[in-house]
Amino acid sequence: MTEETPGFDDKPEGTPSGKPADDKGAAPAEEAGAAPAGEELVEVGLQAQLDQAQAALNERTADLQRLQAEYQNYRRRVERDRVQVKEVATANLLSELLPTLDDIGRARDHGELVGGFKSVAESLETVVAKMGLQQFGKEGEPFDPLIHEALMHSYAPDVTETTCVQILQPGYRIGERTIRPARVAVAEPQPGAQPKAEGESDEESGGPDEG
Repeated sequence: MTEETPGFDDKPEGTPSGKPADDKGAAPAEEAGAAPAGEELVEVGLQAQLDQAQAALNERTADLQRLQAEYQNYRRRVERDRVQVKEVATANLLSELLPTLDDIGRARDHGELVGGFKSVAESLETVVAKMGLQQFGKEGEPFDPLIHEALMHSYAPDVTETTCVQILQPGYRIGERTIRPARVAVAEPQPGAQPKAEGESDEESGGPDEG
């Protein structure tokens, strides 16, 4: 029995047909080059999702800010309306008390505000003052049609403008709201009269001579 020596045509076990042994490393090199491209696509997708989420967040933030502004405006309107309703209700109540306050004033002017009636009257005046009621109208102040109602009119030589010379009925206000004007008698300067300078005598001003 003789041994057979392998010839040159015999192929080593495990070697692919027709391919040199050096070709085994070609496939991993191609896969290594494809990996960065895939990661770049993933990053682009993640960035797009991030941008979309940021846009949605900005939109929701703007909606929240708008709702907060609307709520603040609503609160201011409610507070303003509440104050106005309170002022109107207070003015209506105090308007009903003005005739009683007028009676108290007339009784005081005639010296009839005495005893228990005086205590009750002063208590009522204290209460309405705490509610914000203020009396106005004084003799000698300039006439203002916004707060005065002229019931009597005359001329006087000693006034330089239309002046309240008598308070027939005091006016009342609450804050800046006038609930009743002061009813007054007014006097105007004499027609054609020249106002006298301070310290000027009748002769110097061309006034009538005596005797």
